[in-house]
Amino acid sequence: MVSLILRTVILYASVMLSIRLMGKRQLGELEPSELVVAVMISDVASQPLMDTETSLLQGLIPVATLVLCEMLVSWALLKNLRLQAFFCGTPSMIIRAGKIDQKEMRRCRFSIDELTVELRRNGITDIAEVRYAILETNGTLNVMRTQDSSPVTAQQLGIQVEDYGYPTIVINDGRVLRQNMALVGVDDAWLRRQLKQYGVSGPKDVYLMSVDTGGRVFFARREQ
Repeated sequence: MVSLILRTVILYASVMLSIRLMGKRQLGELEPSELVVAVMISDVASQPLMDTETSLLQGLIPVATLVLCEMLVSWALLKNLRLQAFFCGTPSMIIRAGKIDQKEMRRCRFSIDELTVELRRNGITDIAEVRYAILETNGTLNVMRTQDSSPVTAQQLGIQVEDYGYPTIVINDGRVLRQNMALVGVDDAWLRRQLKQYGVSGPKDVYLMSVDTGGRVFFARREQ
């Protein structure tokens, strides 16, 4: 039993390290080549867990080989656009100048139902509001609205909007993140003042607190 747990922990750590080595993008939408590697890694890593007589190296070496292949392929794709098109495909414009390209839809095997679902994910319920829609190689749909349905920007209204920066979490579910506090330039005295202002006795009563570079605070009390 102890041996099985140890093998599981080692394989888990090796697969996690492999995914990290392949880069952050692999953690989100996967390109075809990346998906193949992810599936193969999960299959290869499971073999030593199913068969305790199998050496751990028989699982770790193929995982390392797959990661190396993926890193080499990624490097090659950066250098060669034709190779990139072969491995990853090319984006498809399925709505062009407000008109659905039915031939491209059929080529991509992309149905009307799938199109409407993706448009709703982009906050669009009326196809007439779409000027361009591009189906990316990772399966996501990028949409450009028509000019008369696009949200009005501050620049168009001639309004100057102050940039408050990106909010940084300083308390996460009762835990004080002091490294984040240092990033935004606040200290314990500031934190105590904020907690007193919001009427809580300590960080344990806070579910979430964040602050941006402009000093704006978001506060959420922990629910009992």
